[in-house]
Amino acid sequence: MSTPDVTVTVIVHNDAERLPRAVASVRRQTHPGIEIVISDDHSTDATPAVARALAAQDPRIRLLRLPENSGGCSAPRNRALEISRAPYLMFLDSDDELPDNAVESLLAAHREREIDFAMGAVRRIREDTGRRSTWMPHLVSERRTLDGIEADPRLLFEHLATSKMYARAFLDRHTLRFPEGIHYEDQLFTAQAYCLAKSFTIIPDPVYLWHVAPRTDPASASISNQRHKLSNVRDRVHVQRLIDDFLAAAGHESLREDKDYKFLKHDFRIHAGDLPYRDETWLASFADLMNPYLETLAPSAYTRLPRTERVVLQLVRDRRFAEAQLAARGLGHAVAPRQVTTDEQGRAYWGDRVPTSSPARRELDVTDLDLDTRPFPSALFRHEITNLTQGPGASVDLVVRTYDPGLRLPVGPHHADLLLSPGRRRLTVPFRLTPVRPGVYEAHVHLDLAAAPLPRHGFEGTRHPVVRLHHRSQTNTAVLLAPLSFPSCTAQVPHHRLTLEPEGRTPGRLQLHWHPTGPTAKLLHPTARKLARPRVRRAVRFLRSVWR
Repeated sequence: MSTPDVTVTVIVHNDAERLPRAVASVRRQTHPGIEIVISDDHSTDATPAVARALAAQDPRIRLLRLPENSGGCSAPRNRALEISRAPYLMFLDSDDELPDNAVESLLAAHREREIDFAMGAVRRIREDTGRRSTWMPHLVSERRTLDGIEADPRLLFEHLATSKMYARAFLDRHTLRFPEGIHYEDQLFTAQAYCLAKSFTIIPDPVYLWHVAPRTDPASASISNQRHKLSNVRDRVHVQRLIDDFLAAAGHESLREDKDYKFLKHDFRIHAGDLPYRDETWLASFADLMNPYLETLAPSAYTRLPRTERVVLQLVRDRRFAEAQLAARGLGHAVAPRQVTTDEQGRAYWGDRVPTSSPARRELDVTDLDLDTRPFPSALFRHEITNLTQGPGASVDLVVRTYDPGLRLPVGPHHADLLLSPGRRRLTVPFRLTPVRPGVYEAHVHLDLAAAPLPRHGFEGTRHPVVRLHHRSQTNTAVLLAPLSFPSCTAQVPHHRLTLEPEGRTPGRLQLHWHPTGPTAKLLHPTARKLARPRVRRAVRFLRSVWR
């Protein structure tokens, strides 16, 4: 066989069902001069038989099976790298795909000029909804060639090894291989590649399709999604220390602040969103693993974070776990603290006391949130369901408590609405907030979900009610937090099955899911979805323009 231009390694372990899809995406590449290596990490299901059947269909496919399971991605990639014959290399996981022109686009970048690797955009595809989004879009929005990572340290956030095509000579010259025996190997490998590369090219074209199953059972989730395991935390921290050692040894210590910021903004942030769902024993162990490393990070990296994230970090470092859980529920959703405390200089701090240490005073200072001066439409409040009782039919009775730490609402009762929009029309449930004490209000709300207006063709999806406050002809709309756990319940509403349940992830809202039933499910809803497809919409717009 002639020497291929590119070797694409597909790593697999016990994934017989999805392996054919991944391999088919490589076989469809518009550039035909490829070699496909299926590297099996000693699967025990039907994967070996499936791989043999695929190899029988295409002479470009070579099979590799490890003698024992390595438990990670590094070993199957490295073993495949040893036998690959092409001057350029790519890697694909068996649960993902390559766009049809991925190889052609990245190879063209290599042939334009001498570079060490080329990288492109990664499209994330949610398997439950089909929704597509671009991973780190601001980093891959334009075509450019960089002479080293220092030209744009933000790229440390794009740590996927699978979005890149590497020159084999570059990897061999630096003896660069995936680190075996650890998890999060991509982060170390990619950091090393960024630092060792003299130049690399970024193209905006999609080169990788990352399939995301957001509600995977934790027991069967991918390694990166097994965040409930303390070993996951330990592995993340361990890899960061290895990266720190490499940066120091390779003379790239100038990247340390950017790398620390990436760890806080990405790696810690991933776990921060789960803190409300962990028990005290887990949280204590989490702090034991995380805090020593947090002490080594550049102080300037912390100052680049939003105030709400700095608060969560400091509360974990101070082992104020219950408060860290409260703060974590507001991350990314503009939720106020329940309470703030002001010192003699008028500085406001998270919680019921002024911090005593200088680091805590610096990090827990929430004065810059402007709780008392923001325009009312963007003011920060906290709305929580403190009691939830299922009523007759599809109704539910709620006790809602509103916290106003900036004292934006005058003393006295206030009008508010609960808003829910499963379709284009909205259900508005008015209620009255009654003062409990300064800055705290409470209300009883009866929510009849059967009254929510649904489209005639049906609605399948998830919605979360929000609260709208009224004050002097202005309104403020914010999320409504629910108890983190309560028994889910199902009711029948016109032509739909409705499920009310906890959200199960940050911020922990009241979650409602509609599923069409009967003729709506069999005919009306599928027809409406087909008519809503982009191609159909474009055709309708074209016909309208013709008739005009």
